[in-house]
Amino acid sequence: MTAWFPDNYTVTTALALAVRAPSVHNSQPWRWRIGDRSVHLYPDTQRRLSVTDPDERDLVLSCGAALHHARVAFAALGWRTEVHRMPNPAEPDHLAALELHRQEPGSDEIALAAAIPRRRTDRRRYSSWPVPDQYLTTMAEQAAADGAVLKAIRGEPERHHVVRALSEAARVHADDPAYRTELAAWSGRHGSAEGVPAISAPPPEVSGDVPTRAFSDPRLVQPPGATAEGDEAVLLALATASDDRLSRLRAGEATSAVLLTATSLGLACCPLTEPLEVQTTRELLRDRVTDGSAPQMLLRVGWAPINADPLPATPRHPIGDVVRGLTWNAP
Repeated sequence: MTAWFPDNYTVTTALALAVRAPSVHNSQPWRWRIGDRSVHLYPDTQRRLSVTDPDERDLVLSCGAALHHARVAFAALGWRTEVHRMPNPAEPDHLAALELHRQEPGSDEIALAAAIPRRRTDRRRYSSWPVPDQYLTTMAEQAAADGAVLKAIRGEPERHHVVRALSEAARVHADDPAYRTELAAWSGRHGSAEGVPAISAPPPEVSGDVPTRAFSDPRLVQPPGATAEGDEAVLLALATASDDRLSRLRAGEATSAVLLTATSLGLACCPLTEPLEVQTTRELLRDRVTDGSAPQMLLRVGWAPINADPLPATPRHPIGDVVRGLTWNAP
């Protein structure tokens, strides 16, 4: 370690937390490069979902979530990140450069970092306990700090439009053989380092008004006694003023901030991206839910039932497979 850059162990520890970020279908579409005095983030386009994500929106959002995870991890380890997003206009795949500066970590940064290994995408039903308004306000403040607006969808007609978008997107995808083939390739996994594990996805809902994505070979069991009618989850819509590559990167950072904040507050959470992958339903959300701003993410947050079994961590690629520029024995 020097006065201007952390040692290899610190960098490795921070990036091992960064790659715990959520990504579309657990594709983990990121690459990190370590320079002499900076850390650099690039997309791994080999892991782009060509049917689900033809314009790389999900890919960039996923990378933004990893970027925020890295910021939180470095901060908890005593290094403030100065982030240069899209630093080279001639190289659009260079998503971010991080300069690191010594700084004592604060309690909020430590709490968010501690939430990283505990966060799970919980696709099960939630309990009937209401989410406090103050918690929603705290999450909205975190999203705003990263350039996004977070809106709670609690009443009609907006909730109706969100549910309609979810249902219509699922219908469009069900009629697309190429999408079904791609989804089957990226879900229903057993022991794989990428993709959605079978044990992490419940069967699609047959009751209740919030449809879930129809993953391949779903094996996750609902908590005993949990019903769709008793699920008091809150739907959240995250949006940005623009919809360029930078806005999508910031939306990914804001999504990470909201998810880690929710986890630190004890809430269960689940991103809902399917209606944002279909042009018509994305436009519906923009026009009827996010007041003309670009919708980037839908989230479901709530309290897991008290008898819900803990979810296993979703596998990740070894850190040595996604980081270049350091010589160390990667865990």
